[in-house]
Amino acid sequence: MRAYVAVLGTAGAWRFLLPGICARLPQAMLQIGTLLLVEWATGSYGWGGLAAAFAAVAQAVAAPQTGRLADRYGQRAVLVPQVLVHAVALGALLVAAQTGLPPVWLVPLSGLAGATMPQVGSMVRARWAHLLPRGRTSTAFAVEAVTDDLMFTLAPVVLLAVATAASPVWALTGALVLVIAGTLVFAAVRTGRPEPAPAAVSGGTRVLAMRGVAVVAGALLGVGTVFGALQVAITSYTAQIGDPGAAGTIYGTFSAGSLLGGLAFGALRLRGAAPGRLAVLLGALAVALLLPPLASSTGPLYAAAGAAGLVVAPALITGYTVLDGLVPAHVKTEGYTWLTGGTGLGIAAGAALGGQLADRFGPSTAFLLPPVTVGLAAVLVVCRRAHLAARPADPAETGPETVGLDHSTKSLMNRR
Repeated sequence: MRAYVAVLGTAGAWRFLLPGICARLPQAMLQIGTLLLVEWATGSYGWGGLAAAFAAVAQAVAAPQTGRLADRYGQRAVLVPQVLVHAVALGALLVAAQTGLPPVWLVPLSGLAGATMPQVGSMVRARWAHLLPRGRTSTAFAVEAVTDDLMFTLAPVVLLAVATAASPVWALTGALVLVIAGTLVFAAVRTGRPEPAPAAVSGGTRVLAMRGVAVVAGALLGVGTVFGALQVAITSYTAQIGDPGAAGTIYGTFSAGSLLGGLAFGALRLRGAAPGRLAVLLGALAVALLLPPLASSTGPLYAAAGAAGLVVAPALITGYTVLDGLVPAHVKTEGYTWLTGGTGLGIAAGAALGGQLADRFGPSTAFLLPPVTVGLAAVLVVCRRAHLAARPADPAETGPETVGLDHSTKSLMNRR
């Protein structure tokens, strides 16, 4: 655990980590919260699912634009107005749901709430990249992967508990309070905050067109389909065999496996090039995802889901590590948001395609989607591996001698 102690002991890191967690929990609540809210208001899961899809896709599409603005103008200049607009959008959705507006109005309001969700997770990763040298970011990204796993495991539980005890309105109102408080505190913390890039440096930069960025984003889109498709497949399969209550714990086993895999992977001293590791991990994940379709009952399905989960977080961590070596410091936030957006689109696509397969051909066929999409992602990385080699480090990027120093000290050293 020394790797984690060293990273988490970085001076001032907890000042942005704690409010970052507070701001990210509502992000994991938005999709399912929107589904429950619109279904509560309209009595239709069809409209609820459509609203949730709009929220997810809008968030994935808008995320890179948020990252670009943050690199250009600074995190605080983007986060403060964005969270205020998000508060207005989500507040309008809550009011509209209670006043009986037709669902045709609820769907675009859901999309607006998703598009304006603050991308605090990518900005936390940008701070880690600013504070740590390249060789140490893998452990920091493992911390973020574990945090994401916890958020997306706990958030539905908390939201469903509040929605059941009160209503989806109260659940999403609580999420809104958390995102406003967490985002504003995070934006006020200076530790690790990258300086805005001058217009002459960042104005014409197109991050997605940079060598290898689209490849990594495409690979993580494939990984994202795992989350969406497995949720549908596990839910429909357990319902078919008459044990619907097992769906939550089976998917929880998958999440627990991902958390444990991420913790173990982040503590390793890894050798070799990150692109090669990414190809191997994607191949291993595709093989592991062949196990759930073979399960004949819930017992084997628990084991298969846990085994697949062990490889998911390491693949995501390595994807962010590869991207860290591809993009220069002044556009890292946008780079990370392309990966976040790709994963989000993969989740939405996996849920939609998995649902179609389950409806048309039976629940077991939904399990076949993830190994295919992840296998294609592995082929993509292998074929484009030459484009994923890390670029030479910029002189302004953090060096090993600056690990653990606060932002003001590092800035002084860079000026010297």
